[in-house]
Amino acid sequence: MTETPTPVTAPEPPADVVQLMNMLTGGAVVQILHAVVRLNVVDHLADGPRTAKEVAGREDSHEGATYRLMRAAASLGVLSYEGDGRFGLTGRGQLLRAGVPGSLRSLLLIQAGPSHWGPWGLFPEAVREGASQVRKVLGEDIFDYYGRPENAETARVFADAMSDMSALVTHGVAARADVRGATTAVDVGGADGHLVLTLMEADPALRGRVLDLPHAVEGAIKEAERRGLSDRFTGVGGDFFTEVPAGDLHLLKTVLHDWDDERCTRILSNCRAASREGGRALVVETIVGELGKPDFAALSDMAMLCVTGGVERDLNEFDALFAATGWRRGRTYPVGGGYSCMELEAV
Repeated sequence: MTETPTPVTAPEPPADVVQLMNMLTGGAVVQILHAVVRLNVVDHLADGPRTAKEVAGREDSHEGATYRLMRAAASLGVLSYEGDGRFGLTGRGQLLRAGVPGSLRSLLLIQAGPSHWGPWGLFPEAVREGASQVRKVLGEDIFDYYGRPENAETARVFADAMSDMSALVTHGVAARADVRGATTAVDVGGADGHLVLTLMEADPALRGRVLDLPHAVEGAIKEAERRGLSDRFTGVGGDFFTEVPAGDLHLLKTVLHDWDDERCTRILSNCRAASREGGRALVVETIVGELGKPDFAALSDMAMLCVTGGVERDLNEFDALFAATGWRRGRTYPVGGGYSCMELEAV
């Protein structure tokens, strides 16, 4: 009589192995999404589900590889599988389209493109030296790189990405910030002026300015025109390390995290010098939280070290900067997207 062999069951891998393997595929995920956008997959599916063959025909891409890409994107929840070889868009996929509310398309293109992706390859050296390696990759600092005429398209995508990020927080700031009594708001390093223009829309008496590099401030001027706010708005091309326009409300949205303490001190001091009596400031940044807990700011801090040489900070570190430059922090509250607003008073 022959005995039935006992089936062998492969042991499940430990949870730590599974979780670490998921982390190790993070770079692949970014580039999968990059290809989905670059090959316009989300745009080809905008009007309904299609097969990989149809998408490849529209894009003139390899059919088999396009199918494999779409299958991977479906495994990430960016595409849905509708049966019969047809794929559709999920909510996540919609956010990779241009011109949709909350779009993160431009942010992805910047993160996965050469200006950011290249420096990540030298990240261990950034940690070893305590300094960004972006000069080794691009030959200059990231903002100088964006300022070159030949990089105008990349600079435009970067500005679009910052605008999209602004959309995550500006309405939260406008809803909660106390700006009563302010007459002139200066958006320092404000790019397209999304924050100050939103505050101006909420307060018909508020005048606004954007200070940024000349190539960036043009976008703010056009945005003010588009919103019908040109009569109360001024774009100022300049350098916030040198001088900041006068006002009674200075706005610093995701500016300080790009810079080390010395240069942040210069920016905040220039804002304080330009602040009128009783002046205030709004600082919007991520704030590093409790050690050992999941923390977007702690991860973003690595991106700052890698690309800009900047720093994400905890509240004690912010308070030290504020105290050294003539500011005192008051209310602090979340405004969306993992960001917080810190209200400052001139002292």
